[in-house]
Amino acid sequence: MPGRSSTNSGSTGFISFSGIESALSSLKNFQSCISSGMDTVSSVALDLVETQTEVSSEYSMDKAMVEFAMMDRELNHYIKAVQSAINHVKEERPENIPDLKLLVEKKFLALQNKNSDADFQKNEKFVQFKQQLKELKKQYGQQADRDPEGPGVDEDMIVTQSQINFICPITQLEMKKPVKNKVCGHTYEEEAIVRMIESKHKRKKKACCPKIGCSHTDMRMSDLIQDEALRRAIESHNKKKGRQPV
Repeated sequence: MPGRSSTNSGSTGFISFSGIESALSSLKNFQSCISSGMDTVSSVALDLVETQTEVSSEYSMDKAMVEFAMMDRELNHYIKAVQSAINHVKEERPENIPDLKLLVEKKFLALQNKNSDADFQKNEKFVQFKQQLKELKKQYGQQADRDPEGPGVDEDMIVTQSQINFICPITQLEMKKPVKNKVCGHTYEEEAIVRMIESKHKRKKKACCPKIGCSHTDMRMSDLIQDEALRRAIESHNKKKGRQPV
């Protein structure tokens, strides 16, 4: 944590925050390591669903994702506390140099005391992990979850319904690299939707979701995320049908 400035001037006008800001930059780089770790856990968890591995292993991945989300939250709080402390000193310009370490700790604890499980719903990687895991389980669990004593399910109907979700609303072809719209939840072929958005924006127009009936009328590139669960489901479907993706 940052400590008291080395200056003995007693005036905040001579405090240099360059060392602290450099440390902050390093902490922000560490955030990318956490993000990569979450991507790895998500990929392994989806692999476990595909291979029908025992639930305990999948549960371990879920716990790992929670741990990463907690680290990300704590790191964000610490970065906010440091930035807040720096801004406080710059704006207040107190006569005596404050103990930055104590000031940061105070602000950090204040943020930590507001922690709740609801915070995880603000973590995009965590939310995406939960959604994709649920979607892939749905694809692989349609037959396993039904009541063996209950009425039969038309397998052709299930396959047909699944295949409808595999079709891009723009190209009307089966998707190879599906991306999901975080705002409305619809999926598209990555190349097709990117080309559509870029074309609209070049003409200074808003890009509407191409899914018929969708009310999302201002799509942005930042709305798109990779739909790993759907990509895996499409590949699995093609393998079962004895054909490889084009």
